[in-house]
Amino acid sequence: MFHRKPASLPERVGFFLVPQFAMLSFASALEPLRSANRLSGRALYSWHILSKDGAPVLASNGIPVVPEAGIEQAPALDALVVCAGIDAHLYEDRAVFAWLRRMARRPIEIGAISLGPYVLARAGLLDGYRCTLHWENLSGFTEAFPELEVTSELFEIDRDRFTCSGGIAGLDLMLQLIGRQHGPDLATAVSEQFIHERIRDRHDRQRMALPARLGVRHPKLLAVVKRMEETLEEPVSCAELARGVKLSGRQLERLFRKYLGRTPTRYYLDLRLKHARLLLLQTDMSVLDVALAAGFVSASHFSKCYREQFGKTPREERGSERA
Repeated sequence: MFHRKPASLPERVGFFLVPQFAMLSFASALEPLRSANRLSGRALYSWHILSKDGAPVLASNGIPVVPEAGIEQAPALDALVVCAGIDAHLYEDRAVFAWLRRMARRPIEIGAISLGPYVLARAGLLDGYRCTLHWENLSGFTEAFPELEVTSELFEIDRDRFTCSGGIAGLDLMLQLIGRQHGPDLATAVSEQFIHERIRDRHDRQRMALPARLGVRHPKLLAVVKRMEETLEEPVSCAELARGVKLSGRQLERLFRKYLGRTPTRYYLDLRLKHARLLLLQTDMSVLDVALAAGFVSASHFSKCYREQFGKTPREERGSERA
């Protein structure tokens, strides 16, 4: 699919929907294929929606999508895309995993978008491959699958596996496919149909640049926040942060209060607690391990800070999420 011209047309692309899949990610990957057909005047691609049993699947927005078939009635495919979303880290279905492994033994390329890599990883289909997924889940995914080569790229294409971070990144992934198979002119035309000003490559960042995220352009403040985000597990002192940008502690505090409305210490703590919350919700790490991964030296101190921030203890957070 990504490394060869199709032997015949149309190229048959399957989309396997996991309950609570991300609708935008799914549509972003499918719609470019439809547009390529329309703009080329030829049936370059066909798409086939699948679920485990052929029953409708609810997306995370509550909209049901009616599939063409269940996995046992799936047509012959050239490529298969696993579409997942909320709670994909909890998805366990041995029958689906076995089916995916059987599919992988065929001359087919298999990929995943948004949180679909969780499904491929649990099926053992990402061993030895580069992969990526949505930025919010990168930490939890790497904790759950430390043996995998996980990147923060927009998408990854590694031999007969491809993964995509989700959202509208599926559009960029498919534009790469269309360009490789049918030329850059068609890929550009499809991109313009979707008011997509350029085709991003795999190295484009997933998240907005820090100045845009914070609404701040002060270079020293941005440098400190960047270092904070890079040292959540092993926090550095505010004095060291200040020295790193050649400011005094008071100057740094004034900058944070002026632009971010809180002290550096408070901002740093908020970052670490948000990181801890994601790990609690996305992994089976113990509360102590989560505390250590967020830079806390004890579970009790972590629990106290967490409750003050979110109104519940870490154990209550995890219990309510799984209820």
